[in-house]
Amino acid sequence: MIKFDPIWLTLKLAFGTTLILFIVAVPLANWLSGKRNIFKTVIEAIVSMPLVLPPTVIGFYLLLAFSPANGFGKWLEQWLNLRLVFSFSGLLIASVIYSLPFMVHPIRSGLSSLPPSLKEAAYSLGKTKWQTLLKVLLPNIKPSMLTAIVLSFAHTVGEFGVVLMIGGNMPGKTRTASIAIYDEVETFNYYNANVYAGILLVLSFITLLILYSFNRKTQQQGFY
Repeated sequence: MIKFDPIWLTLKLAFGTTLILFIVAVPLANWLSGKRNIFKTVIEAIVSMPLVLPPTVIGFYLLLAFSPANGFGKWLEQWLNLRLVFSFSGLLIASVIYSLPFMVHPIRSGLSSLPPSLKEAAYSLGKTKWQTLLKVLLPNIKPSMLTAIVLSFAHTVGEFGVVLMIGGNMPGKTRTASIAIYDEVETFNYYNANVYAGILLVLSFITLLILYSFNRKTQQQGFY
């Protein structure tokens, strides 16, 4: 019998991760899009590391960091009564770290492509830096923002290595769709695996269709 808990948990994780990433990535991307220096280069390299590191490597070090047997994890449990290992909260934090470059890079590229005169004109009209970012710059990079949101959402939906390392396989708590597919294949239950995989396939297609349709529409209207 098919249980849809892994699908709902995956969607919950993807929506939560995407929302947190957008809040974090907008100011970070704006800062990175400014004048280059060695410190920004180092930060950008750190942000980009999930693109090249195997997910299990990231998951392993996060597992060590969050474990109650080690310093940070022990402090969290003793002082905040918070255990991140094998919990949805741990999955959420790990997903934010793992998907960070997929949100930051498109937004940074969009902001970098805007003419400096746009920002200077906003400042000359008395706009603050935050007002300029929110009311002038971001409305002019709608395709970049949507690309960042869609990529982050889709990347989170397909996570496996990081999710398995941090969350394990706890039904109803940390068993996402990708873990469920793996479990079903291991037990030769290809029907259930096909249902889970098919749902993710359709979801991914619809997500990308929305992205490309919106970008095509905005390009026709003159947004760049």
